[in-house]
Amino acid sequence: MAADEPLVLGIETSCDETGVGIVRGTTLLADAVASSVDTHARFGGVVPEIASRAHLEAMVPTIERALKEAGVSARDLDGIAVTSGPGLAGALLVGVSAAKAYAYALGKPLYGVNHLASHICVDQLEHGPLPEPTMALLVSGGHSSLLLAPDITADVRPLGATIDDAAGEAFDKIARVLNLGFPGGPVIDRLAKEGDPKSIAFPRGLTGPRDAPYDFSFSGLKTSVARWIEAKRAAGEEVPVRDVAASFQEAVVDVLTRKAVRACKDEGVDHLMIGGGVAANSRLRALAQERCERAGIRLRVPRPKLCTDNGAMVAALGAEMVARNRRPSDLELSADSSLPVTEPHVPGKHQHAHDHDHVHEISKDNLYS
Repeated sequence: MAADEPLVLGIETSCDETGVGIVRGTTLLADAVASSVDTHARFGGVVPEIASRAHLEAMVPTIERALKEAGVSARDLDGIAVTSGPGLAGALLVGVSAAKAYAYALGKPLYGVNHLASHICVDQLEHGPLPEPTMALLVSGGHSSLLLAPDITADVRPLGATIDDAAGEAFDKIARVLNLGFPGGPVIDRLAKEGDPKSIAFPRGLTGPRDAPYDFSFSGLKTSVARWIEAKRAAGEEVPVRDVAASFQEAVVDVLTRKAVRACKDEGVDHLMIGGGVAANSRLRALAQERCERAGIRLRVPRPKLCTDNGAMVAALGAEMVARNRRPSDLELSADSSLPVTEPHVPGKHQHAHDHDHVHEISKDNLYS
């Protein structure tokens, strides 16, 4: 870690976790997270209004905790990065507003970055600079995507995406049918280890010869599993929860890894990066490693804590923006719940010289004396 590498604070509020990370170059200094998942659990999913309120309450304490953990002052920062989309509009707005306030008060450049591109860039904190191009499989509650990124700061190309339910969403819905609570991914992963993945032949969506080679569909699988469970219950039979979990999980990860390896081969890319919350799934990691090794593909997967939503991934992409001299965002930056992955960041219309008036200088001194 060199002292001249960019020191960037990242803020992530796209869903139910308030994440604040601090990165110097590709070195992680702090990763503070305040989660409201327990509050949402009784509703069986994330309630946007509750998430927004939780972000509002957690923001300043989480930023202060990250600065303390990193051992740096806010004045030392070279930039503030924030997820500007995609995500829940109200939740994003809290993070963007906080980032703009800190950037203005500190006189630092602001970078509104893309949530999905951040999930790719976080791997730099684990395995060093990303190869160019990078092939990425992103799997989470809201996204199942295959992306090719020749330049993570400026050029991200979608090869395929889910046409209905994302993988993480399917995990949550099947967990609900099995009365396993929310979120569903971790508990299904745990139970599947004690089940037989070959016991039930659940369908693999969009894997036929005429189907889109890189798109995903998990709605049909979800319906098939739910109907299988309902038939068992209607017949008065006990549902083999561990076998259902294992067979369902195998159907999901089989499709994900099969399509990802195919994309690598078709595009001539010799490595695969997997990110997003579902990348913490142990079976997905194991099967991806097995198939990548057979295909001569190098697999890059961050540790589980960096796969779920966090501020470190936003800081990582922000630091890369600074290092590559990308244009900062304007203070008019807005939250964009449907920001396309083809826009890794939202550049401003002009470079900011950060020359501030006397009132601004007084506000900085009051905040960070």
